[in-house]
Amino acid sequence: MPQEEINIPPSGSETEDQQAGVDRPAQQETAPADLSPSGAAEATETTVSALEERLRAAEASAAEHQEAWLRARAELENVRRRAHEDAAKAGKFAIEKFAGELLAVKDSLEAALASDSQTLEALRAGVELTLRQLQAAFEKSHLCEIYPLNEKFDPHRHQAISQIEAEGEPNRVVQVLQKGYALHERVIRPALVIVSKAPAAPTA
Repeated sequence: MPQEEINIPPSGSETEDQQAGVDRPAQQETAPADLSPSGAAEATETTVSALEERLRAAEASAAEHQEAWLRARAELENVRRRAHEDAAKAGKFAIEKFAGELLAVKDSLEAALASDSQTLEALRAGVELTLRQLQAAFEKSHLCEIYPLNEKFDPHRHQAISQIEAEGEPNRVVQVLQKGYALHERVIRPALVIVSKAPAAPTA
């Protein structure tokens, strides 16, 4: 009897790959992590070194910012001190210029009183000169007169002591009893005035 030839088929997965015409890629082998004590120690040392470097950089930056803050604080204190000193000097010597202008007025008055042989005309001329010196001192210090004759009454600049009947527009200044004065538009003494009012209607 003739012997039959027996064919042994390959494994199932190999047969399927061959039938599908797909070549299965070779699996890549990955190197296992170094879990030895020396490898772990080296990794830890690297991490610590990086953290120490970052810490040193942060400390240097903090020191730089602190130094800048201290300089700014010192400068602010100096500015405050200078401002306080300037304010104190300004308050103490605010009238220094005006006082200097008044010295000439005082000198003129003393010179007039020191002379025993002045005529009335000479005395009057001396008084007029002294008055002009005083007016010049007022102008340099922005001290201005308030003389509101025939002006509309202003309660912020005038002080009315009475009213009288007068022709024309009522509430006008018809007489100035005492001049007022203003320093840089700020009234330091209002003018004393008499104000007009409308005449009373005639009775039947």
